[in-house]
Amino acid sequence: MNHRSLAHALAGVALGVLAPGGPAAAVDLPLKATRLHPAFDWSGFYIGGHAGYHRGSSRATLADPAISTTNSIVSGVIGGVQAGYNHRLSSGVLFGVEADLSFPNYLPTNHVVSGFATARSTAEERWDYVGTARGRVGYASGRWLAYATGGFAWAGERFLNTPAAVDVEEKHIGIRTGWAAGAGLEYAFAPHWSVRLEYLHARFGKADVRFPSGTQFSSTLDFQSLRLGLNRKVDWPGSKNGTPTSDLTDPESDRWEIHGQTTYLGQGYPAFRAPYTGPNSLTPARQAQATWSNSLYLNARLWEGGEIYYNPELLQGFGLSDTVGIAGFTSGEAQKSNFPYPHYNTSRLFVRQTFGLGGEQEQLASAQQQLANKVDVNRLTLQAGKFSVGDVFDGNAYAKDTRKDFINWSIWAPGAFDYAADKLGLTYGMTAELNAKQWALRGGYFLIGAESNSNNFDTLAFRRGQYVAELETRYSLLSRPGKLRTIAWFSNANSGSYRETLDNPALNLDISLTRRGRIKYGYVVNLEQALTDDIGLFGRWSWNNGKTEIMSFTDIDASLSLGASIKGARWGRPDDVIGLGGAINALSRDHRDFIAAGGLGPLIGDGRLNYRKERILETYYAYALSRHLTLTADYQLITNPAYNADRGPVHVFSGRFHGEF
Repeated sequence: MNHRSLAHALAGVALGVLAPGGPAAAVDLPLKATRLHPAFDWSGFYIGGHAGYHRGSSRATLADPAISTTNSIVSGVIGGVQAGYNHRLSSGVLFGVEADLSFPNYLPTNHVVSGFATARSTAEERWDYVGTARGRVGYASGRWLAYATGGFAWAGERFLNTPAAVDVEEKHIGIRTGWAAGAGLEYAFAPHWSVRLEYLHARFGKADVRFPSGTQFSSTLDFQSLRLGLNRKVDWPGSKNGTPTSDLTDPESDRWEIHGQTTYLGQGYPAFRAPYTGPNSLTPARQAQATWSNSLYLNARLWEGGEIYYNPELLQGFGLSDTVGIAGFTSGEAQKSNFPYPHYNTSRLFVRQTFGLGGEQEQLASAQQQLANKVDVNRLTLQAGKFSVGDVFDGNAYAKDTRKDFINWSIWAPGAFDYAADKLGLTYGMTAELNAKQWALRGGYFLIGAESNSNNFDTLAFRRGQYVAELETRYSLLSRPGKLRTIAWFSNANSGSYRETLDNPALNLDISLTRRGRIKYGYVVNLEQALTDDIGLFGRWSWNNGKTEIMSFTDIDASLSLGASIKGARWGRPDDVIGLGGAINALSRDHRDFIAAGGLGPLIGDGRLNYRKERILETYYAYALSRHLTLTADYQLITNPAYNADRGPVHVFSGRFHGEF
């Protein structure tokens, strides 16, 4: 490897760990010949993203009217975006301005600054975002820039209090201002791209909040962060440095690729019949909610056959009724954690190694989680890190991507597959895939939650966890391609038993009191079949043994889904898609009896149950505004929501805007 190739490889490694949390499908990006220039022009506009680690300190006082004080530390991963302008003098001195926004990780411990629990009050302070507007002064020599920075800072916060006497939460949302200062080192590794390491210290003024109950909350806040960032220089049309053939997504190297997406999904329904409501019921009054996801996909080659994939995301919004009340929930974009402001997450970070076994080759297209590459058809692929079980298993060309096709949980996924995951559907694991021309065999091991519906994983590796195996066979039916995937899975988890909980009245339906290491298993049969170039059918049948509580996905023990996908070529809209699908979901006898007695699952529990199978119909029309933008109208009819014939039916209307590059 020559020096230039080595430099490119090192830049690829750096990109693999960068985290520009921009505001998540992607088009093919052709490989580009390397065209590094001997010098980098630091002058001009730029945009970018960053991720890193923050540490905040606070001294807080609560008066209700007794005085309580606390000193607290909040820390964790952050991510965000930035934009700015630089002007470099001929001497090498550089002046610039920059504004940025940083957001906390989705875990509560990452954004709770301080809290109190007294006899009269339960109060806490949370930070939602931190922004700065700063000047920069530095010295640029060749591809290196060292700089100092300082300016104005602000923090968006929320103060919450629940008085013991009324048990109604009081809320105050505000912004406090202050200053920020720091320094950084930046390196330009391509004609328009640079990577930086930056330290910032922000100090904010004192906050004083008085709640309606009379309780007073005051606090100070200091905020320190160490951030790794990625910037893309923007050449305006007509500028002397403009390169019209180079768009913002051009990596300017064959060592790495970048993709991204944004999806805004709004949902609502009119009021429906509901003679009673429980803790996990869908609210019978009309309501509307929305989610917004923004993702980048940074993929880099490390060595021959070795690749690293990094997927930072900013997630925001709420599911209907806080994502409870229906087993086949209405939106795959609805997270099980509620984010009123964007929250950063390292959704995927994994390495992949492919070993060619010789013979015929095929071209792999560039995609969100795939570098464009020519590989042997017969190959072994190993993968390890953080990702979703569904990234490797249960593929389907017509019902898989909630940002582009069906959005109901029991249609885009096998409802009874309780796959290992945290609340955002992600886990840590390792997989192996042996691929041949007519078949593929996949296997994997994944960490499972420490308890049901948890963000914490059981770290007793291989003693606890989930094993998944899949056989995919490829065939032709009447000269049209089809695939049949058969999945078997097995979990050993710290879980409770429905029957043991029911058989012991002293437990008062608290299934957590029966938790111990237990086995859960199931299977999935997944079919896709093309009928014409524009029409395809799909179907899934999934089942689990239904004896122990659901760990990660949803309250379904058996599910059948069928549907069709139709492209719009016949009416002159070849990029438009119509989808029509349906699902029938069921519970095991033990699970059914537990819910009927008043037990709660991750998503369902009305307090009572007039059991019927849950039935779902979904149809959508995806209208292609352009190659990169799609607007979708979606309708779902849910009969017997949460298996309860006493409630519903529910008519859910959705609108989805999706953009990608």
